[in-house]
Amino acid sequence: MEDSKYEVEECRGVLRVYSDGTIARSSKPSFEVSIHDDGSILWKDVVFEAMHNLQLRLYKPAYPTSSTAKLPVFYYIHGDGYAAVKWLQDQAVSNEPDTWLTDVADFSRVFISGDSAGGNIAHHLAVRLQAGSAELDPVRVRGYVYLLPFFGGTKRTKFEAEGPKEAFLDIELIDRFWRLSIPIGSTTDHPIVNPFGPSSPNLEKIDLDPILVLVGGCDLLKDRAQDYANKLKSFGKNIEYVEFEGQQHGFFTINPNSEASKKLMLVIKKFIQDNSS
Repeated sequence: MEDSKYEVEECRGVLRVYSDGTIARSSKPSFEVSIHDDGSILWKDVVFEAMHNLQLRLYKPAYPTSSTAKLPVFYYIHGDGYAAVKWLQDQAVSNEPDTWLTDVADFSRVFISGDSAGGNIAHHLAVRLQAGSAELDPVRVRGYVYLLPFFGGTKRTKFEAEGPKEAFLDIELIDRFWRLSIPIGSTTDHPIVNPFGPSSPNLEKIDLDPILVLVGGCDLLKDRAQDYANKLKSFGKNIEYVEFEGQQHGFFTINPNSEASKKLMLVIKKFIQDNSS
C-alpha cells in the first residue's frame, strides 16, 4: 500500500514534520559556513549522554601560552543544556576523567552561552542553577552569555511588527518555530517562551550570576532581549546589554570574519575576564 503521509511543516531543510506525526531531522545545518583551520585549535567529539547519543565538541588551543595555567570553560549550548553541564561536573569529580579536557580546563571558571534558541536555553539554566551554581560543585558558573536570545510572547513587540520584512529570521519563521516547540494548546506566553509570562518564575526573587546579552540591531527579536535586560537590571541583577547596529539574527554565524563578529568576540572575552576572579 502506498504511503499516504505528507509533509505538514518544514524548517529550513533541517526539520520536517509529517501528517502521521513522524519527524525527520537532518544531520546537516541549514547553511554551511566555511572555516579556515590554521592548526591553532585542537578539537574532538565526546558522548555525554549515551542513551540518545548526545555529543559535545571540545576545543582547546594547540599551543597553550603556559604549561601550568588552566583556561576558563566556555559552554556553547546547542540543546540538552542541563545534561551537558552535569557531564562537565562528572568530569570534574571523576577518578578517571578525560585528561584531554581536564589538563587544561579550570572548572571554577565556567561560562554558559548559547545562540538564538541556545540563548533561551542558557536563560533557563541560569534560573535553574541560580547564583553560585551550588549543585554543580566543584564546577562554578561565573556568568552567562546570551547571543541573540530567542524569546517570545503573545503580544507583538514594536520591532516584530515594524522591523525589516526581508530579515533572515522573519516573523513567519519565528511563529513557525514556536508553533513546533510549545505544547499543543499552549500560547507563546508559555514559560519556555516568555521569561515574564504569567506562569514564569519571578526573576526578581531569583539570585542570578552575571549575564551578557548580545543582539543585532536589525534582529526582529531585539526588543524582547532589550526588555529582558532592562527588567533584570531594574531588579538589581548584574546584566549587560550590547547591540550591534545594522546586524541581523545570526550575523556572526553568517559572516564570522566580519568586523561586527570580531567586535562581538572581544565583548565576550572582556566579559569572561571581568567575571573570572
